[in-house]
Amino acid sequence: MPIIGIILFIYLIIKIDLVTILLEIKNANKFFLFLAFIMVIVMFCTETFKWFFIALFQGVKLPFLEAMKINLISNFYGFVTPSKLGTVIRAEYLKKYTKSFGKGFFNFTIDKVMDLLSVTFVAIVFSFIFKDKLNIPIGVFFMFFLILILGTLFFIKKERSKRFLGFFYKKFIPKKLKSEAKMAFDSFYDHVPKIRYFPLFFVFNLLNWIVIYLVSYFIGLSLGINLSFIFYLGILPLGTLVTLIPISINGLGTREVTLISLFALFGIGSAKVFSMSIISLFFGGILPAIIGGILIIKFKNN
Repeated sequence: MPIIGIILFIYLIIKIDLVTILLEIKNANKFFLFLAFIMVIVMFCTETFKWFFIALFQGVKLPFLEAMKINLISNFYGFVTPSKLGTVIRAEYLKKYTKSFGKGFFNFTIDKVMDLLSVTFVAIVFSFIFKDKLNIPIGVFFMFFLILILGTLFFIKKERSKRFLGFFYKKFIPKKLKSEAKMAFDSFYDHVPKIRYFPLFFVFNLLNWIVIYLVSYFIGLSLGINLSFIFYLGILPLGTLVTLIPISINGLGTREVTLISLFALFGIGSAKVFSMSIISLFFGGILPAIIGGILIIKFKNN
């Protein structure tokens, strides 16, 4: 399935013209690129802090610098997998501090749910603001947002989850794996943060998305895309949600098609949008993945 995104990506390069894209990148304003790079460093911190903060409420004590290393490693696996599913590896690296995979997997799950909730929230708010320009089915996003909230409130309680999943446990888990499955389930619900802290988790994820979109904003400015940041907040979350469809690696191709279509509504050419996406991918995807790859090698050597 990821081949679909790659085909779309190659098609866009041919249609727009590679030379035009390279010229756009070459002529990018270096000052705004520098600001984008500074925001990438800030992004490393906010991206780590949002799940590090959840870990604190789970009773997991690890140094923040160690958390940043684990985050960069998970970025490597996320970069090379559809919908960034590879970032679940974070739970494995957290075992040193959680003593179980389940506890780290809970951290990963809640972080991803908050990621989805916050980016969907931004998409709903700014799609409504630009409803005259962006013909987006806001009702669909609102239903998705509501389902995520209700699903989280339901499954956050261990007893409710136990009753719901009991059928699958009895019917589909082999007898020899039942004890391991029970241990994994119990460790998943070990030290679950209280519901009253979840709005804080949501806010930190929201701030992280704003930082991520500021990276693209400064890159856009470097290429002469002179739109206010509020327009980026109306467009980029939609591109983010499209990348969740597992038909590409790291949203390659699907993201570019979506962004080109949406920025065109504001009179921005495809070459500039494609170039912005490529530079954003390098700053926010390839660069962290390279650092993560180096850390993986270092971990293995040790």
